[in-house]
Amino acid sequence: MSSSTIRRAGAVVAALAVLAAGCAAPDRTPAAAPAPATTAPAGAGASLPAAPTGAPSARAGFGGRPRPVARACTVLPADNVWHADVSRLPVHPRSAAMVAAIGAGATAHPDFGSGTWDGAPIGIPVTVVPAGQRRVPVSFSYASESDPGPYPIPPDAAIEGGPRGDGDRHVIVWDRAACRAYELFDAHPAGGGWRAGSGAVFDLRSNRLRRAGWTSAEAAGLSILAGLVRYDEVAAGRIDHAIRVTVPRTRAGWTWPASHSASDAADPALPQLGQRLRLKRSVGVSRLPRQARIVAEAMQRYGLIVADHGSAWFLSGAPDDRWDNDALRTLGGLRGSDFEVVDAAGLMVSPTSGATR
Repeated sequence: MSSSTIRRAGAVVAALAVLAAGCAAPDRTPAAAPAPATTAPAGAGASLPAAPTGAPSARAGFGGRPRPVARACTVLPADNVWHADVSRLPVHPRSAAMVAAIGAGATAHPDFGSGTWDGAPIGIPVTVVPAGQRRVPVSFSYASESDPGPYPIPPDAAIEGGPRGDGDRHVIVWDRAACRAYELFDAHPAGGGWRAGSGAVFDLRSNRLRRAGWTSAEAAGLSILAGLVRYDEVAAGRIDHAIRVTVPRTRAGWTWPASHSASDAADPALPQLGQRLRLKRSVGVSRLPRQARIVAEAMQRYGLIVADHGSAWFLSGAPDDRWDNDALRTLGGLRGSDFEVVDAAGLMVSPTSGATR
């Protein structure tokens, strides 16, 4: 699968600046059908609120009265590599070279926020579907590395960049009753179903990784949902997982827990997909605004995982009208030189599993 489209950092930074200045804030119902799908930035790695019931479609936010589910669904098991504390792991011997290759002078950028940019919410939206959501056919350009359909994707599932977007067009669907994530790259509605570049299904109660050499909805073969920053977890005061990050170029091959390569470059200074980084402990974050501080603290404890090609140090998250774009923009005070690559090999139990020691 080809690497994802690289977005222009300057344009999005400018958008957040404008938003911060005052432009922010922007079965399905027949008888016996399940509750409607909801677009929601629910927190990863924590027990989730149940899907709303009897509520109208909530494209603008997440709310409604909770409906009990049989078992709480968390985003991957507690011992999964996404939840591993990497604050004390050794620094990788090629850390300085890899940080320089990514961009030591480039600044961190939260690629999510409130309001809209170019007519679409800022970030990768998550559509939550109820139990019994009707499954529809999905066709793939990279079918040999995609999990076959049908997928429980509603016709109005949120698309990254909006219905007319020409970027990566990710669609992330969260079936909390089944505790599964359905993720598409380059997704387009097609008749009664969808067509996409690639797609993957993740059992969120399992540590199983994708088959070696297989992509997913992103270049690394990992779950996008697992690495998104979501408002509800920040509002709760803690992110308990690594954050998805993009870099301009990677080296051929992949580093656990990734399963896929999107490069033929041999330069050892380049990071690989799956590479784990962290914000240095010496970087003071206590004076950052609350939303930015919680993100920065997660980057110090759980770090970042290189998931795809894109602009340097772009942090992935889900859009939400409650984000404070002015607060998030302070993360731009962090430079590439404030990060380091860690050696996470000692965490691995098996190359086919995301479980950690």
